[in-house]
Order: sequence, then C-alpha cells, then structure tokens
Amino acid sequence: MKVYGDMMSGNCLKVRYVADHLGLAYDWIPVDIMRGESRMPDYLARFPAGQVPGVAFDDGRTLAQSNAIIRHLARGSALLPDDPWTQAKIDEWLFWEQYSHEPTIAVCRFHMRYKGEPAETRDPKKVAGGEAALALMERHLTAADWFVGRAVSIADVALFAYTQFADEGGFDLSGRPAIRAWLTRCGTRSPHPPPSPGSLRPTAGPITS
Repeated sequence: MKVYGDMMSGNCLKVRYVADHLGLAYDWIPVDIMRGESRMPDYLARFPAGQVPGVAFDDGRTLAQSNAIIRHLARGSALLPDDPWTQAKIDEWLFWEQYSHEPTIAVCRFHMRYKGEPAETRDPKKVAGGEAALALMERHLTAADWFVGRAVSIADVALFAYTQFADEGGFDLSGRPAIRAWLTRCGTRSPHPPPSPGSLRPTAGPITS
C-alpha cells in the first residue's frame, strides 16, 4: 500500500505507528501541504476531501480519515481485539479524539509552532478545551495503564499522536504524571520513535484528518 502524508502531522503519524507496529509493508508518499499538493487534481482524484493521511491499496481502493485507516489496518490484531464491546469502547475514544482532543491541542500547536504566535494569543476556548481533554486523560490513566483493556490499542495510538506534542501548543504536562508515564509506555512500543521537534517540515492542521 501507499501512504500519503506529512510526517509532522499527528494524524499521519497514527498510520505510520500502526503499520510499523504490525510490520505492514508500505511506501510513504510525502504530500507537501504547505505547497497545496493535497489540493492538486491527481490527489483529489484519489482523496476528494483533499486531506492527509490517505492510503491507496494495491487493489485500487483508497481510504482517508486517520482513525478509519488505523481501524482498518489493525483488524484481526491485538490493537483491535475481536470482542464487540472492546471495539465499541475503542471507538468511543477514537470519536472523542477527533471531536474534543485533536481540534484543541493540535490547533493550539499549529498556532504556536507554525504561525509563531505566543501562547497568550491562543483561542481561549481552544485552550480550555485542550486542558479539559488532558484532565480527562489524566483521570483515566491514573487508574489504568491503557485507554481500553490491559494492553495497548489503536485508542492509545490515536491519542498519543498529538498528546506527545502538547507542549508545542502551550500545554504543560509537568503536573500530569499519569499522562507522562503513558507517553513513555507508548513510545517504547513503536519501532520508530516520535519525530523530534524541528527535524521535519510543518503541516497545516486544518487539512489533516
């Protein structure tokens, strides 16, 4: 399969982490969002929404939306157990991540890291939403090592993707020891560690998914 994406996008990194964790073969096709490559006709022909990541399979099928992709890739693996209730609880976190977590933490990160704006100019509603999301995560992880069940799942992958960069959005994790311990656990399970800040090109938050 071919994975189209930007290595600085947490949403794109989800796909890389799952594929690497499962030992799936893929070609990574860089998409330069800042130059509008995700809006070019050939890209839109594969992925009409013009977002990254996108995956093109060898049989010609394509799939977009990061959580839909990782859910498909993880089917039949320990990252997505067969039990229907466990899958429903994983989906609960996946939907929450895209509705309450990514739109706050990732947007604040984009504002500060890529636009170069100071923390005090962040949207107060986004800041409050991000703090609330991290507070919920901290409460959950105080009593559990993982978000669903007793082992890492795609729920952890989805939430790890942007939580690892929370500080770049002005969110202080020093007072959230449970999240910090969980980030360490997640990091030790990826064959490739998270990209170091400044080592890769930035991406625009509104056109990732």
